[in-house]
Amino acid sequence: MKKSKRTFGKILMILMIVFFYLPILYMVIFSFNDGKSLTVFTGFSLRWYQHMLDSHDMMESLYTTFSIALIATFISTIAGTIAAIGLSKSKKIIRDIMDQVNNLPLMNPEIVTAIGFMLLFITFKIEKGYVTMLLAHIAFCIPYVMLSVMPKIRSLDPNLADAAMDLGATPWQALIKVIVPEITPGIISGSLIAFTMSVDDFIISYFVTGSGVKNLSIMVYTMSKRVNPSINAISTLVVVIITIALIIINVGPLFMAKQAKRTDIKRRRALVPVLVACCAMVGVIIFANLNGTSNALPYKGETLYVYNWGEYTGEHIIQDFEAATGATVVMENFDSNEQMYIKVANGEAYDILVPSDYMIQRLIDEDYLQKLDHSKLDCMDKLADAVKDLPYDRGNQYSVPYFWGTVGIVYDKNKVDIEDLEKEGYNIFLDEKYCGDIYLYDSERDSFMMALKALGYSMNTDNEQELTEAYNWLVQCVQTMKPEIVTDEIIDNMAQGRKALGLIYSGDAAYVMAENEDMGFYLPESGTNLWSDAMVIPKNAKNPELAHEFINFVSDYDGAYDNSSYVGYTSPNQEVMDDLYGPGGDYEGISAYMPRTDNDNDEVFVYNEETRKTISNMWSKVKIAASNADK
Repeated sequence: MKKSKRTFGKILMILMIVFFYLPILYMVIFSFNDGKSLTVFTGFSLRWYQHMLDSHDMMESLYTTFSIALIATFISTIAGTIAAIGLSKSKKIIRDIMDQVNNLPLMNPEIVTAIGFMLLFITFKIEKGYVTMLLAHIAFCIPYVMLSVMPKIRSLDPNLADAAMDLGATPWQALIKVIVPEITPGIISGSLIAFTMSVDDFIISYFVTGSGVKNLSIMVYTMSKRVNPSINAISTLVVVIITIALIIINVGPLFMAKQAKRTDIKRRRALVPVLVACCAMVGVIIFANLNGTSNALPYKGETLYVYNWGEYTGEHIIQDFEAATGATVVMENFDSNEQMYIKVANGEAYDILVPSDYMIQRLIDEDYLQKLDHSKLDCMDKLADAVKDLPYDRGNQYSVPYFWGTVGIVYDKNKVDIEDLEKEGYNIFLDEKYCGDIYLYDSERDSFMMALKALGYSMNTDNEQELTEAYNWLVQCVQTMKPEIVTDEIIDNMAQGRKALGLIYSGDAAYVMAENEDMGFYLPESGTNLWSDAMVIPKNAKNPELAHEFINFVSDYDGAYDNSSYVGYTSPNQEVMDDLYGPGGDYEGISAYMPRTDNDNDEVFVYNEETRKTISNMWSKVKIAASNADK
């Protein structure tokens, strides 16, 4: 019986090890993948490590992560230790109150703490960036240090310090030479926890940062649309750093013990300087990479602030622009047009924004954009006619197209009959043959476009009856078809053929079709949303001249090719579009890459605030209906 229990315990331990370490091993292996895929290994390559080292954004995030973690750990360890020692000599009622105060940040949900810090910095008009992130990390690390140190202090003889002073020690000597050595294990434990929490934090960091400052967790979050394989490389680097540190921490004292006898306290003391030294070396390496930029050129020393969608920029375009101009590009990322709008409306300054068509119209109407100086632009003649002079910005007075495309249906050719698509169009999302095997896109605008087009209405309608019919259509869909409502997860999920069909952006469909030849893309004849994202310059831009240079660079052949071939969305540059779609191109023959321009039912989205609010409220009710249907 005992033997079987031991065997079961060993098997369980092995399974736990596999559970924890297999994903890490998978990540390490795919960091050497030659292709972009995260699921298919196409050959050994150091391509993504080179991309990581070349990426100013990645190296800066690595530097930010470790530099803030080290500084926050150092300061919070000192502050937390002093506070714990001071409280040990305070009255019981004060100790009890401070214990509860100290426990509050530990028990409080991180999102509440994050919003509290954000409001604090906004109230006192402190510009968010590196310093605010550092202050927040110090603040939330201190309670962990105190929590580790307090038990050690409580276990001490309360007369220890008095005995030391009776023997001639000064109060400072009693503290440093008697009290601190006794509580060193607690101090080290607290500092290691603080370091870990700082490196790992995302939520608080996300709400207190600004000016393009981001740590690794924020950078990974902004890449959630389509995870860049170079994230595997930088994650592997972090694993290697931590592994080396752990080896030194564990093997170092054993090696040193062979040279001389050391007490447990001295061995533990050795851990902190070793860890600090390792991280300092990493910081030096990263800092060296950050300062390896070009010595050129006409805009040397200037900074361009860009606010763009996550994973919406070519592999080399930022580095190439910096090399060509000598400027530094600081790029922040947003998840939605509405998130971008909030920052712009609150006065945060950027030189370039990349909003969608309807949001550009809103920004123009609310006077947040400045007109472009077309005498500084040499790119307009290179752009496709179909993506210029659109209703949201006639004459392209405020915007230059960045990407464009349509919204359609991605489908598995092995599961979906093309005749069903041609016959039903968007109504295939009501065909019970595909019940439980469809994706709906979690976008009120695109979902209502689908419903309205399925019913034969304009997607820009403000007719209350038509909107209500569209709402009922969507409710019927979620109640009878059991769809999975997703956002960008649909990209990898459909590339792996996990469901039969789903609503998707054409650029994402192009990527899916390039990854899986069994996937197709269909645009119903009833029409679709002909969308475009474009570059604009806010009125409060600090460097509009450099912004015009960036627009030209991105719109020129090399920049546009890098952008489109890497991201997968259709380039507005006519020559690039033809080359990528034509013979030998990355998207040769992939219909999703080339937007449809010959269907009179296709529309450009027009912004209407009242209609937007109505659709938003209705979409919330649709998702509630979907949740109730799942129960």
